[in-house]
Amino acid sequence: MSTDIHALVGAYAVDALDDLERAQFERHLAECPACQAEVAGLQEAAGVMGSLATTPPPASLRDSVLAGITTVRPLPPEVPMTSATAPAHSGRSRFRPRLLVAAAAAVIVVGGGATAIVQPWQDDSSQVQLSAGDRVRAASDAETYTQSFPDGSKATLVRSRSQNAAVLTTVDMADAPTGSIYELWLIHDDQMVPAGLMNGGDHEVLLEGDAASANGFGITVEPDGGSDAPTSDPIVAVEFENA
Repeated sequence: MSTDIHALVGAYAVDALDDLERAQFERHLAECPACQAEVAGLQEAAGVMGSLATTPPPASLRDSVLAGITTVRPLPPEVPMTSATAPAHSGRSRFRPRLLVAAAAAVIVVGGGATAIVQPWQDDSSQVQLSAGDRVRAASDAETYTQSFPDGSKATLVRSRSQNAAVLTTVDMADAPTGSIYELWLIHDDQMVPAGLMNGGDHEVLLEGDAASANGFGITVEPDGGSDAPTSDPIVAVEFENA
C-alpha cells in the first residue's frame, strides 16, 4: 500500500487495485471529498473515451512514416544522469503520478490500419502481484493464530496491523448446520463487529473492517445471511497478543 493513499485515486478509477488496496481506499474515499471529486472526474473521462469510435488512419500515413525514417536524425547515446547533469526541478515539472496513471489508461497505438487503447496493467509480462492474503502473511508484523477442532479440521488467522487486514484460512472445516452459516467477527473492546461469512470446507477469507485496532477475533454459527450481533457462543474466540 502506498504511504500516500491519495495517490491510488487514478488506479482506483480504472479498476487497477487488488482486493486489499480497493477495500482500504474505499474506506478512505468515503471520508475524502477531494478524492471523491477526482475519482468522479476520471471515471467520467474514461466513460467518454470508451464511447469514442475508432477511426482507421489515412492510407498515406504508413508511407509518410516509412519515408521519414530515412530523414530523421538518430538520437545520441543515452547518458546516465548524475547530480551534475540532472536538471533542476521546478514547480512546473514535478512528477505527477495521478496524471500518469490516467494517461496510461488511454495510450493510443496506430498500426496495421487500426487504433487500439492499451492498458499496461494487462501486460502478461509484468511481475505477478501478491494476493491480499499473501501480502498479510508476508508482512513483517504478521501475527498467526491457529485453532484446531476435535474432528481434525483447522482454522488459521493471520493479522497485520501495518496492512490493517486479517485473513482466515480453513482446512476441512465441517459444514454449519442446515439453515446456518459461519460468521466471522472482529472484537473491538467488548463489542463483536461482523467481518464476513463463510461456509465449511477449505477457504481463504479476507476479513472486513478495521483489523489493526481490533482486540480479538471470533467465529459463531448464525442463521443463513448472518446476524448483526452473535446469537450463539463462539466456536472460536481469540484475543490478539498485540491489541
